[in-house]
Amino acid sequence: MNTTNIFKTKTPASFYAPFVSKTTLLKPMLGILCVLSLSACQPTDGVSDDVSENEKSAINNADSPTLTPERLQTIETLAGVPMQQLASFDPQEVKQGGDTGISISSAESYSKPSSNLTASRKGHFFIGNAFFRQPWVIAPASTDSRDGLGALFNVAACQSCHVKDGRGHAPMTSDDDADSLLIRLAMPATTDEQRQQLQNSLIEKVVHPMYGGQLQDRGIQGVPAEARIAVQWTDKPVTFADGHIETLRAPTFNLTKPGYGAFDDDLMVSPRVALPMIGLGLLEQIPDEAIKKQAVDNKNSTNGDISGKFNWVMDPQTGKHALGRFGWKAGQTKLITQNQSAFNEDMGLTSNIRPHESCMPTQTACMNATTGADEQGDGKPPVEVNDEVAKFVEFYTRNLAVPHRRDADDTLVLAGKKRFYDMGCQSCHTPRYQLPKTDDDHLEQHGQVIYPYTDLLLHDMGDDLADRTIAGKLPAKNIQVEFLANSYEWRTPALWGIGLAQTVDPQATFLHDGRARTLMEAVLWHGGEAQKQQQKVLKLDKQGRSELNAFLQSL
Repeated sequence: MNTTNIFKTKTPASFYAPFVSKTTLLKPMLGILCVLSLSACQPTDGVSDDVSENEKSAINNADSPTLTPERLQTIETLAGVPMQQLASFDPQEVKQGGDTGISISSAESYSKPSSNLTASRKGHFFIGNAFFRQPWVIAPASTDSRDGLGALFNVAACQSCHVKDGRGHAPMTSDDDADSLLIRLAMPATTDEQRQQLQNSLIEKVVHPMYGGQLQDRGIQGVPAEARIAVQWTDKPVTFADGHIETLRAPTFNLTKPGYGAFDDDLMVSPRVALPMIGLGLLEQIPDEAIKKQAVDNKNSTNGDISGKFNWVMDPQTGKHALGRFGWKAGQTKLITQNQSAFNEDMGLTSNIRPHESCMPTQTACMNATTGADEQGDGKPPVEVNDEVAKFVEFYTRNLAVPHRRDADDTLVLAGKKRFYDMGCQSCHTPRYQLPKTDDDHLEQHGQVIYPYTDLLLHDMGDDLADRTIAGKLPAKNIQVEFLANSYEWRTPALWGIGLAQTVDPQATFLHDGRARTLMEAVLWHGGEAQKQQQKVLKLDKQGRSELNAFLQSL
């Protein structure tokens, strides 16, 4: 097999429905946040043009309350202030990253250190920055501290994916390289042992025997790349109630030139663009119990919309279970493991947390390639990213500052903020947290009041945003692809800084496969728990769209 079609999407029939919902605007923005992390994988063939039962239910129940009393109380408890204050102009919210934040509106908006970083600690930040930005090289090399790239890999530097520490984008054409997008892979469990391991979060996923858990589209000399990623786009016009037309684009991803044999039809594929790096140290400090409590709120919800859950993952550093909070499906517990997993899977680099090369046993050229591993002593295996480098990079990723809001007291922005809250977007996008002071050395983050607009939970965003098999089929919802997460579930990403995403990188896009060029496009792709919000968005007139956009752009 030479070319494999991963998925081809089709515009949902509900986009063209002559009605949208009732007129009250409750929550179109539940979609917008989960928007930043999602992908639609619906094939053209075999898809009905009828409105589904779920869509009908969402339309019929569009005016139902979006915040239960329990959820309202939890949001206010976490924030330490009443909802009325959150929904109006709050001078403290200008500093959405607390005292770590910075006032900046330029292409460097995501690349500055925490403003409360002392001079004695800034050196660690800039050393970490150097290892984040500079490319690693193939071993052996004279640059001994940065050799060992590959043998299979996606990019040579962290900055290649996280352009200027920002979000990635999908390739524009089939000829473009997928530098800031990768493909995650998973197989369905086939044995009782595998199913039990997944249910107990003892393993992340069932990997493909030849291609592993992530497709690596580059290889060093003599090592075949696993495949090439290509994409084609199809325009999909969507009409609002007032006649305004928004043109979406639907991707068709292909894997061409497979290097290690044909792909199994039931292989599940997940295109994912790189996430922005700002504020990660602050998100790491949100207490586990604050996240778990929100999952309980959703579990007890009676409105049938929200069913967020937390991911429960195996920490590769401690060998113990912990709450997941980083990555598109909250599959990483903390920054040190997130970073070292990226070093390993994206760049083919080993570390003490991930000491094995990212080669499958059948990939003999990869297994036999020269490494850049150095002896560590103390009985530790030789690795390419030593603990000292790993700690510098962790410090850097923990202290990338969140830009302050702009024009937060502007009339149009405040109207958009009120609309955001009236629609119930805070049901998933928890606005404010008070961080504790802990006994770790994360001094800059201690005790901060932050406004990330995320609950860090997994939410089912419907068929259109679900990953599919390489044959274009929807997996069953009981098939786990990343610890407890299935193909339909995505972590609510933080909204802070999104207004500067395309200032930092004009090519930056939204949704986890990069299909949405604007936040409005991203909203219109949403379904599942955000189905009725999508319907309400289509009811917005020009003024409503301008207000909502102004608020989001101010973040």
